[in-house]
Amino acid sequence: MGQQLQQSPPVVRSFTNEVLVPVVVRDAQGHAVGNLAKEDFRVFDNGKPQTITGFRIVQRATETSAAKSSAPSSDATRSPAVSQPSALPQRFVVFLFDDYNLTYADLASAQQAAIKALDSSLGPADMAGVLATSGTSSGLTSDHAKLKQKILDIRVKTLLRTDEHDCFNVDYYQGDLIINKDDDQALQAAVANVIHCFRGILPSQAESTARSAARRAVELGEYNYRKNLYFLRFILDGMAPLPGQHVVILVSSGFFTPDSEATTIKSEILDIAARTNTIINTLDARGLYTTNEGAESAVRIDQDTEQDTQRLADRYRRESMAASADVLGELADGTGGTFYHNSNDLEAGFRSLISGPDFTYLLAFSPANTKPGAHHSLKVKVNAPGLTVQARRGYAIPAPEKGKK
Repeated sequence: MGQQLQQSPPVVRSFTNEVLVPVVVRDAQGHAVGNLAKEDFRVFDNGKPQTITGFRIVQRATETSAAKSSAPSSDATRSPAVSQPSALPQRFVVFLFDDYNLTYADLASAQQAAIKALDSSLGPADMAGVLATSGTSSGLTSDHAKLKQKILDIRVKTLLRTDEHDCFNVDYYQGDLIINKDDDQALQAAVANVIHCFRGILPSQAESTARSAARRAVELGEYNYRKNLYFLRFILDGMAPLPGQHVVILVSSGFFTPDSEATTIKSEILDIAARTNTIINTLDARGLYTTNEGAESAVRIDQDTEQDTQRLADRYRRESMAASADVLGELADGTGGTFYHNSNDLEAGFRSLISGPDFTYLLAFSPANTKPGAHHSLKVKVNAPGLTVQARRGYAIPAPEKGKK
């Protein structure tokens, strides 16, 4: 790959014989714990206990020491991906800005915070790159001035989102409820909003307008999450040949990922990350935001509108904002990374995300009776009191490509 991440068609990965589960275990003070053994862990696939066939401890690379891993147990040799030699001390850090979903204000705050944190957090041996989901890239470099300039060059792209400042607006979350889930309450809330914005419109016309807006929101939303997830997968594929530890910091305001295609892509991303020593850290650039009925840009309905309709509009607003952040937590949890959110101190967030956890456990198991297209929930527990576990929440078995068995 050299010093530049060249974009190419995404590579479809399918790992059905082994599931890798990065796990971070923290003590009561929030510090990562690195002294646990394989016997301390239990993995459950759809509630059923699994036999851990591979086990490894990965220590964060530092300037003064190479990343160390514990000697794999005898049965870990059954899992080639888990029992590879320790990574080199050099790290590759990618700052990925989701310019399709960041607002102007959120991007400006994130840019300034990233620039301030960059010098104090990147080590002399670290290589870094700045990318935007729309495709702009700095390449991989140790030149901090070049990285900072590329951060400043990023601009908001509004092509793949509805305009929340319009009087009448249906976002992807509400559109999905209307179009894909036949939610009548979501439709009636949208219709009421249309009537509020277009005085004198007939009820039948208002419903047609609401449905049309919902279909458009779904179309834009699906394309939006595909651009983000496929580009993230492309980055991980491009970093795979590089030595050492890989850290991707996804800076976003969140995006909604409700369907099975999104679930499959996320599962593939987590598989690739686990096999390439990659941590995905995520930062919610909205900072400490509120989801109450007066939240940012919330469309208000007239006071004479029924209170039930108003409460529904407020509820969809809250649920949409929360659902858009779910993917950030899922990607971080699934790779042993950190989801930094609900804080306005974005500079501190960048510093902590660049550093990453000191210890990550990499567990492996071989699932039985898997079906293509099925989603499996995962749960990891430790046999030690007072510890919290951060781990991958699930995985999906990709459906076979057409014409292949």
